[in-house]
Amino acid sequence: MPMTRTVRAPRGTQLTCKSWQIEAAYRMIQHNLEPEVAGEPEKLIVYGGRGKAARNWASFDAILESLRQMEPDETLLVQSGKPVGIMRTHLDAPRVLIANSNIVPHWATQENFDKWEREGLIMYGQMTAGSWIYI
Repeated sequence: MPMTRTVRAPRGTQLTCKSWQIEAAYRMIQHNLEPEVAGEPEKLIVYGGRGKAARNWASFDAILESLRQMEPDETLLVQSGKPVGIMRTHLDAPRVLIANSNIVPHWATQENFDKWEREGLIMYGQMTAGSWIYI
């Protein structure tokens, strides 16, 4: 049974996160999945047929939780739509660093990518969908 879920980014001046820099990322990922914006929001697809904002709903929720818990001098690391770490950096550092679909050239085949995507190990971020802060 497909999951029905409507995502709505917070609006207004009340913070959900611990700084406005973090709040911006928190709102942007959600805004990209609002029904009026996303191509197939129920599948986390922002646009382009396959371009996803997060690997799966558990990863989406983990990204949001990570952003809510982060301190203003920390940076969230996201690998192919899944949060993989939070590092103490500094106030002028990026709040989020995202790397999508990085495969060593020897194994960079469509067959390998599709296999790893089925196994939940990678996702296709399109040109900018996976970099939800950019859109």
